[in-house]
Amino acid sequence: MEDLGEIVGEFLMESHENLDQIDRDLVSLEQEPDSRDLISRIFRAIHTIKGTSGFLAFSRLEKLAHAGESLLSRLRDGVQPVTPETITVLLATIDGVRNLLSSIEENNTEEGIDIDSTIERIHAQMNAPAAAAPAAPAAEPAAAAPAAAEAPADEAPAAEGEAPVPLDETAKRPVPEPVAEQRQPLGQILVEAGAAQPNDVTSALQQQIEGDERKLGTILLEEGKAQPAAVSEALQTQAPKRSIADSAIRVDVDLLDTLMNMVGELVLARNQLVRGVMEIGDATLVRSAQRLGMITSELQEGIMKTRMQPIEHIWSKLPRVVRDLSNSLGKQVQLVMEGKETELDRSLLEAVKDPLTHLVRNAVDHGIEEPERRTATGKNPEGTLTLRAYHEGGHVAVEVADDGAGLNVERIAQKAVENGLLRPEQIPSMDKRDIMAMVFQPGFSTAAKVTNVSGRGVGMDVVKTNIENIGGAVSVDSTPGEGTVWRLTIPLTLAIIQALTVDCGDQRYVVPQVAVLELVFIDGNTTKVEYASGAPVYRLRGKLLPLVRLDRALGFEVGGDQGVYIMVLQADGRRFGLVVDRVLNTEEVVVKALSTRLKDIGLYAGATILGDGKVGLILDVPALARRSHLAVDSERENVVEKRGKAAGGTERLLVTAVGERRVAIPLDTVTRLEEFPRDRLEHAGSREVVQYRGQILPLVRLSHLLGAYGEELEGDTVSVVVYSEGGKSVALVVDRIVDIAENSTTARREAEEDGLVGTAVIQQRVTELLDVRRAILAADPNFYSDSMDDMLVEA
Repeated sequence: MEDLGEIVGEFLMESHENLDQIDRDLVSLEQEPDSRDLISRIFRAIHTIKGTSGFLAFSRLEKLAHAGESLLSRLRDGVQPVTPETITVLLATIDGVRNLLSSIEENNTEEGIDIDSTIERIHAQMNAPAAAAPAAPAAEPAAAAPAAAEAPADEAPAAEGEAPVPLDETAKRPVPEPVAEQRQPLGQILVEAGAAQPNDVTSALQQQIEGDERKLGTILLEEGKAQPAAVSEALQTQAPKRSIADSAIRVDVDLLDTLMNMVGELVLARNQLVRGVMEIGDATLVRSAQRLGMITSELQEGIMKTRMQPIEHIWSKLPRVVRDLSNSLGKQVQLVMEGKETELDRSLLEAVKDPLTHLVRNAVDHGIEEPERRTATGKNPEGTLTLRAYHEGGHVAVEVADDGAGLNVERIAQKAVENGLLRPEQIPSMDKRDIMAMVFQPGFSTAAKVTNVSGRGVGMDVVKTNIENIGGAVSVDSTPGEGTVWRLTIPLTLAIIQALTVDCGDQRYVVPQVAVLELVFIDGNTTKVEYASGAPVYRLRGKLLPLVRLDRALGFEVGGDQGVYIMVLQADGRRFGLVVDRVLNTEEVVVKALSTRLKDIGLYAGATILGDGKVGLILDVPALARRSHLAVDSERENVVEKRGKAAGGTERLLVTAVGERRVAIPLDTVTRLEEFPRDRLEHAGSREVVQYRGQILPLVRLSHLLGAYGEELEGDTVSVVVYSEGGKSVALVVDRIVDIAENSTTARREAEEDGLVGTAVIQQRVTELLDVRRAILAADPNFYSDSMDDMLVEA
């Protein structure tokens, strides 16, 4: 079936099913010749086979099906009565179609199958005198009747000049012409493969003739004339190939859902059994439990595969949607689909179909501009709408991307204030993505006019709700003038996931394993948690990883930083560490839905029953990522270590690289660390600035200030250290963040350059110590004056 192609394979499978149904309907029609429903159903089935065979260029199959359809048309229209002879000819037609299908499947061709004789019989039946005069008296039989009467009981009546057709004894129907023999003698296969000698096979066959009841292969094996592997392979070759009609069955989706639920309960029972057996420690029971676990996992995987379907199933209708909508709006839109073979659980496909359709319609209506407007801005008059699906860490990401005008962030913020969703004073401190996320609020719309497609503020909130109901997430990112990307993150399945169980205090929680990148144990000596402006961070391979304490996020009493684990998690494009007390084990868990009250908390994606019978809440990692962003900011704004002084007169420093020089910045002067895309950097007069949290943030390049004019590092982003004082902020641009270190007053000398306190040996390297206030004043003497107030206004 792989050689035939997916379309041909599905056609063969459906056609075989239709032929089996036609067989049954024709036999019933012979008993109920006046049934219009039966005739119509048979006609529709033949018509479907004819139409599809023509589309696939199977001309002989189309010709035979067309002839049978013509006869059925006369029966349907009442021009010709249903007689046993008519049924016989139609059954012969069905057998001819079946032979053609078998030839296509086996030989990839329909040649070699006789259809002319069958078509002649159909035409003869259509032109028979009985058809022209159905009401003739019994005393005056039609001309064809004597031939029929003279035909033996095991032959079918034939048209004049045509030989009688042999009938099958059981069904009294024409015997189909035999398809090429599929079974080959075992001995011949062994000889052709060089696995047995011809005289040895002949001798074994002679023994069977003389009464030896052993199989041929058994005789050859017991006499040492063939090898077991060769006989086994020959037996597989001899076995008849399973036809397409027998290779698949149709199963009710409700039955699959029931099986999936039962497998889920089996997984729970398996987990509890394995937990108990491990506690007992009996070796025999342990082996049996392991075997049970493996079989359960294979069974679960098999059941899940039966429910998986390519996303192409829901994409197939979107080209028509895009075409009709773009024509009605006077737009030119090209639809590009990437990753249509990506598979999803069938129930999830159904759940995502409507949200995806809405996003596509919204992109055509709101996102892509009219051809004249695109041409005026230097774009191709034809817009491009891209559907993209791909696997990402146990999830499926589906993107709807357009190259249109993009979202108007200012307009969204204004509308959010008008609708009472935000307060004006909130806007300056909000991230651009947070403002764009307002479009998912109920009733929110920035459309200038209401159309029959969109503009009523109904839809985006439904998209978000539907996707979150299946454990997914939706986000939007947009660049003015370049386009918008709507991104759906969907779990592969709703039922069973791999997860890590962790402890926080005396409570047990579950973290989906797909979100876990790695685990780090913090002993407090060789590895430890550090603090940047009061916010916990961990130095992971030279990069600072923001941390979220699960006990603090859940409102528990905050524990210490020794003997804990950091789970490095990835969610919504963010990487952060989750601090937990213990990591227990990995196991498959069955996801159960939460009640409304727990769902409203926003930290839990579901619940499960663990191996010890206890209920464990499944943490919502994306929600933790969103909350951690706010938590880190608030931690940094409430600086705990005001001057960064540690015991023993040491100072905590942020070590950076500026060209080939190492520059240390007092950690207590650091408000936050940021990375800005280079294309976001702008100029206001002679100043280099960037839009940041609703403000225009001036930049100071330490490389220029310190005379480190080395070759600028390549990359899409720039690293900055944000310094704030008196409600004003400035970003110090460095090449990279190196480390957080502690420095004592030893091995230190003063410096004469503006902006530097001096130099010191830090981590066995000579490092220059930055005086932040002097550095800023050296770059901009007016920074602390009121004249800068005009610079720090809302973007």
